[in-house]
Amino acid sequence: MAKILFEVTENQLETGMRGFPVGYCVTSRVDPEKGLFYKEHSIKELALLPPEQVIYLLMEGKLDDVNYNAFCEKLKNRSKLDSKVKDYIYELPVQSHPMKLLISSLTILGAFSGKDNYQEDCIDVIAKIPEVVAIIINHHANWGKTPESKPELGYMENFTHMLNIPGSPNKDLLAKVFKIFNNLHFDHGGGNLSVFVGKAVASGLEDMYGSLAAAMCALAGPRHGKANQDCLQFVQDVLAKVGQNATGDDIENLIRDRVVNNELIFGFGHAVLRKEDPRATIFYEMGQKHFSHHPLIKIALLLRERGVKVLSEIEKIQNPYPNVDAISGSILSAAGFDFPEYFTVLFGLSRIVGIARQIVYERCEARGGKGTPIIRPKYLFKNG
Repeated sequence: MAKILFEVTENQLETGMRGFPVGYCVTSRVDPEKGLFYKEHSIKELALLPPEQVIYLLMEGKLDDVNYNAFCEKLKNRSKLDSKVKDYIYELPVQSHPMKLLISSLTILGAFSGKDNYQEDCIDVIAKIPEVVAIIINHHANWGKTPESKPELGYMENFTHMLNIPGSPNKDLLAKVFKIFNNLHFDHGGGNLSVFVGKAVASGLEDMYGSLAAAMCALAGPRHGKANQDCLQFVQDVLAKVGQNATGDDIENLIRDRVVNNELIFGFGHAVLRKEDPRATIFYEMGQKHFSHHPLIKIALLLRERGVKVLSEIEKIQNPYPNVDAISGSILSAAGFDFPEYFTVLFGLSRIVGIARQIVYERCEARGGKGTPIIRPKYLFKNG
């Protein structure tokens, strides 16, 4: 194996460790040109598969084999929550952001379900997190008691069933959107903030649930998991300014005005990608197929077209293309889940899968099974 040698210069300090290699990720990678891969499968190959199959790929490295059905049964058998866990979640204060409820619920779940075994707790938390999140949303939104879990329906079908969403949305279509959203967000390499924080906390031998709670604290911020909520707000603001009958020229003029005024164009650019995010492409295609007449989707599609045109003219912008956040919130809204305050919780529901699996690798498989040492980067003393 080749040695990686480099000299650290002062301008590389206080930059969020961006680009510094610190370990291995065995679940996923992001190619600058081709986008996200789970193992060796592109996200485009995986987007429409049952979430259980994609989870199995992340856990076992295979899409399907003789153990797949047994794995699905294990998820079903472990999915239901202890009644005391439900009672405690319903006691959490609804005045706080729902991500606070998710963070607290993970520690509650660990108190009753934790086995102090990273592999077992990984499967348990993946199995139980859909019911946890359904209860959090129903409780926070005052939608009433959560229906009894029916894991036989399927991983995301059951989650959709447990949500008491007002307005009678098409739950079959909504379940399809939730399934795709989940598949697209399960994992995203080894160095994004939430997974890094989760692994760092686990490096001190904190259990799976405490490590995931810390990871969700990282996910909750507007620079990370709250981005799709902010992007939806941007699309809504644009719609309010230009109206439902806006043309591409109307959108282009608005974008140019924002650029001149140094205002953000939300949903464009990516830390790694240099092409349109394939996850965004998948959602754009879904929007065109199922929701082409929805006002938000119309605006999102026009922003995609004219945003790239305008931003490509700016020399300093390396990636003028949309990322998944540019369209995911609009898709959720168009499908009947028009409750952006819960978008980050949905992100957490999905991302917990990849973080839990990466924690298992670092604690139980890395360095021949010894696990990685405690995270301890070097900081240089600076006087004054």
